[in-house]
Amino acid sequence: MLASRKVVVTGLGVVSSIGIGKDDFWRNLVAGKPGISEVERFDTSKFPIHRAGEIKNFNSEDFISKEFLKLTGRASQLAIAAVRLALEDGDLNVKDAKDHGIGIIAGTTMGEIPSLEIIDRFWLQHGEDDVYADSVIKYPVNNLSNKVGYYFGFSGNNCVIPTACAAGNYSIGYAFDLIRSGIKDVMLAGGTDPLSKIAFTGFTRLFAMAPDKCQPFDKNRKGMMAGEGGGMLLIESIEHAQKRNANIYAEIRGYGLSCDAYNMTIPSEKGMAKAMEKAMRNSGINKEDVDYISAHGTGTGLNDKTEVAAIKAVFGSEISHIAVSSIKSMLGHTMGAASALEAISCCLAIKDGIMPPTINLETPDPECDINCVPNKACKKDVGIALNNSFAFGGNNACVAFGKYGE
Repeated sequence: MLASRKVVVTGLGVVSSIGIGKDDFWRNLVAGKPGISEVERFDTSKFPIHRAGEIKNFNSEDFISKEFLKLTGRASQLAIAAVRLALEDGDLNVKDAKDHGIGIIAGTTMGEIPSLEIIDRFWLQHGEDDVYADSVIKYPVNNLSNKVGYYFGFSGNNCVIPTACAAGNYSIGYAFDLIRSGIKDVMLAGGTDPLSKIAFTGFTRLFAMAPDKCQPFDKNRKGMMAGEGGGMLLIESIEHAQKRNANIYAEIRGYGLSCDAYNMTIPSEKGMAKAMEKAMRNSGINKEDVDYISAHGTGTGLNDKTEVAAIKAVFGSEISHIAVSSIKSMLGHTMGAASALEAISCCLAIKDGIMPPTINLETPDPECDINCVPNKACKKDVGIALNNSFAFGGNNACVAFGKYGE
């Protein structure tokens, strides 16, 4: 790992199907409230699945000026809103953020794919001459970070990392490197993905979707649920945070990455294990130090049992002392936002000493014989939390969070 400064999380911004803002998100997460509902964004009548983790009460005009909205796709809207909420939560105003050269690293899976859907629909119905230019401007994936930088006037590092479901963790890891190495003092990092018909179609055709609910680690689990969201973390060097007397949620101890080079959709136990082992080695953490793991936990048959096997391979007998839960049971799979929202959950678990539950567990799977915090949150001091994310293509990432000062 790069030497030498401590890196801490001081602000959390959330837009999700169970709450907008950190407080609503965390209250509903701890309560085990599901965010799965009937899809309203597009017509699902020709699909076998009709439910997803769709955000129902997000009003983009609460966060973004009407004029700017005309050129901003939904993914960028979620990113801008999450950034604004993270800055507010971290008590860092935009001017101070600009003065300190803040940058933005955004992760995603599909990017502004709903804008492409609009382009395709108009092209097919009316021809290319009727495609609105502003729809084309909204589409490129680099908009996710560019729009944030342009809207707030942030001129620091600006980057999009499209490593699918692990993208949020990759973004946090990159921001961690920039700060720990002394290149930057403060960064924003996270992920965003909107619900799209293309993603909904793709996962349906992969036969990976459950009809009504997500049941990670349940013997009768039927698959994942699509979702959407935006999660951003305000990340600072400890010196910068202390100088402005910032509230500290957690310390980022380090991270680990691996690439399976095995199969585009089938997970690899060895690849998963390697990411966790690297995260602990780079963070100076022993396996007996870990209290909680936020699982990738998609609710698909193969992913869950492979992840559990990887965790057992890494932790051995220590697994009996570690809780492993999946908040995708409530949010669905928010793609590029998933590990960012799960990172936020880890920070809050450390701060409040509460581990969020895996809901919808009805019949425990003997192949997933872990403490998955079934159906009800558990109060426990969390000194170290690992955040797992394992993406299509074998892009694996694990970020280690710790209680600051321990």
